Amino acid sequence: MYKNCCNQVLPAIVHPTKCCVKHTCQNYIIPEIHPSHTTTVNHENFVHEHYFPHTESVVNEVTNQQVMMPGPGPMPGPCYGPRPGFGPRPPFPY
Repeated sequence: MYKNCCNQVLPAIVHPTKCCVKHTCQNYIIPEIHPSHTTTVNHENFVHEHYFPHTESVVNEVTNQQVMMPGPGPMPGPCYGPRPGFGPRPPFPY
């Protein structure tokens, strides 16, 4: 029924080479020195505070005038006497 088959080997197909890159790393330590210096400067500052105190006062002045008004009869001589038509004068100050 079935025929005996033989395998035939055909020529190989060669594909283009796949290239891979492998990186290696070697670290070289180079000490680099960066010196620094700090100078502390202490400052002294004198603050002159000037004060100008000010006071204030109030003076109340009171004046008093004695005016003689003409009335019935002659005017009296001194200002402290009774005036005609008016009752006795109240004691000073008025």
